[in-house]
Amino acid sequence: MLKNILYGWLFFVSGLAGCTADKNQNAGEKTTAPEITAEDKKKVEMQNILFFGNSLTAGYGLDPSEAFPALIQHRIDSLGLPYKVINAGLSGETTAGGKSRIDWLLRQKIDVFVLELGANDGLRGIPVTETAKNLQAIIDKVKAKYPDVRMVLAGMEIPPNMGGRYAADFRVIFRQIAEKNKMAFVPFLLEGVGGVRDLNQGDGIHPTEKGHRILAENVWQVLKGVL
Repeated sequence: MLKNILYGWLFFVSGLAGCTADKNQNAGEKTTAPEITAEDKKKVEMQNILFFGNSLTAGYGLDPSEAFPALIQHRIDSLGLPYKVINAGLSGETTAGGKSRIDWLLRQKIDVFVLELGANDGLRGIPVTETAKNLQAIIDKVKAKYPDVRMVLAGMEIPPNMGGRYAADFRVIFRQIAEKNKMAFVPFLLEGVGGVRDLNQGDGIHPTEKGHRILAENVWQVLKGVL
């Protein structure tokens, strides 16, 4: 009888020890996770953001690093987002010039397209219908090449001295085009900067480095939702 009790006790203790060992092993397996290597990080595909515009995008009169696209790149990098900004701004560019130039830029992969054109059309008094037609043509070309591209349109306004009716018609075409193409929309790129002497260079048109910080914020408030 005593012998049987001892055997039973030994069997119970052995079983308990085995269960404990299994639990420890399972616990160890659960807390061990594969490390993310540098190779894994490289596998995250970098996406391109193309800023396509005129002297405002180019950062006329400033170092390229001070222009708002570069400032947005800094913001992206600080957040660890996998995006590379490409500044395709060209001083003096009109929508007609942009329509001709975009084909060359579409040779590179584009994931996000930020369109900032039209200001020079307004300053030259180009018919609003022509500006709208050219902007739509640019958008159509980008969509045809990259159907999944995410798009942002920067709105623009011109001084009323160009004519009240013309200025009103000019302002509205940007929102109409954005809505038609389901684009994220920056209502007025120069919000808080246009007409402010201390935020613009001597010509009164092109923003200073401080002005570009505000432009970057205006764009980022919309762009961050796209990214």
